[in-house]
Amino acid sequence: DVTATKGNEFEDYFLKRELLMGIYEKGFERPSPIQEESIPIALTGSDILARAKNGTGKTAAFCIPALEKIDQDNNVIQVVILVPTRELALQTSQVCKELGKHLQIQVMVTTGGTSLKDDIMRLYQPVHLLVGTPGRILDLAKKGVCILKNCSMLIMDEADKLLSPEFQPSLEQLLCFLPPNRQILMFSATFPVTVKDFKDRYLKKPYIINLMDELTLKGITQYYAFVEERQKVHCLNTLFSKV
Repeated sequence: DVTATKGNEFEDYFLKRELLMGIYEKGFERPSPIQEESIPIALTGSDILARAKNGTGKTAAFCIPALEKIDQDNNVIQVVILVPTRELALQTSQVCKELGKHLQIQVMVTTGGTSLKDDIMRLYQPVHLLVGTPGRILDLAKKGVCILKNCSMLIMDEADKLLSPEFQPSLEQLLCFLPPNRQILMFSATFPVTVKDFKDRYLKKPYIINLMDELTLKGITQYYAFVEERQKVHCLNTLFSKV
């Protein structure tokens, strides 16, 4: 990741044994910097505004505390993860399922462009963690099939995009369906004024994390080669043959 770690281990967070099994089976050895900063704070129930880019372990930084805090015996939606695209929703839900493979936690994905009827039918089954885009989740909440009154954690990934004019009206309407004491975790690569305004209006004494100082990822050596157009394929083949 982008900065030196504090040397913490996942065991230091006193996570459920089943969750630890999923973490290690996914290949995580120890927390990355964004995970070290986010996980313990999220577990206390505090709001978070975190600035971190992709490839830093950001998704697990919010999925791990979300999975830890869910009561799998209570068949209500307890966590909502909002993302701007279907692709990111699918990726995020997959991470949740892999990390929580030994937990009896039901994860559902819902986005625009898919069957609303299928989503309604799915919501009649137990769902603990809902991943999706703001407009679709708002539609389901307005229809009374997506019950969010017990949702104690709202996570916004790529918050800068979620607060664009395309999504912000739906997002702010959606907040009305959540309990007033919900916890909000915001993750964004940039902090435009829309993110600051949202933080000031909706987050309660948020913990601020900024891990954007360095642009290259620790542990990854980057190379580039200048080649003519006709040499690109040969160059790639040569590189791959050495991996």
